[in-house]
Amino acid sequence: MWDGKKSVAMRAFYTALDIVQSKLPEENPIDVFHHAIENIKPNIEVRSKRVGGATYQVPTPVGPKRQRALAIRWVLQACRGRKGRPIAQSLAEEFVAAHKREGTAMTTRENVHRMAEANKAFAHFAW
Repeated sequence: MWDGKKSVAMRAFYTALDIVQSKLPEENPIDVFHHAIENIKPNIEVRSKRVGGATYQVPTPVGPKRQRALAIRWVLQACRGRKGRPIAQSLAEEFVAAHKREGTAMTTRENVHRMAEANKAFAHFAW
C-alpha cells in the first residue's frame, strides 16, 4: 500500500487472487497465498553484533510476527522489482512461484538462510 491507498491495494490483491485462480484452477487461491507465505517465511536470520571492536553477523531465530512481516515484505519487493507489468499480475506470479518454492522471494529467503549457515561459527555471540 502506497500513501494509505487501501482500496487500491485491496483491488490489486483480489485481482491477483483471481489470476491465481485462473492459473491454478484445481487449487483454492487463498490456500495458494497462505502456502506461498508459509514457504517464504525465514526460520533464522543474521543480526549484527558488536563485540570488542569487531562486528559479527550472528545467526538468530526469527519470531512468528517478524517471519510474516519479512515474507510479505520480500513478496512486495519482488513484485515491485518486476517492471513493465501491473502489480496484480506480478503478485499473482510471485504467489504461484512461491507456492512451487521458486521465485525471487524464495531466492531472498534462501540467501538469508545461506548467510546464517555461513556464520554459524559466531552463534555463541547470541546472548
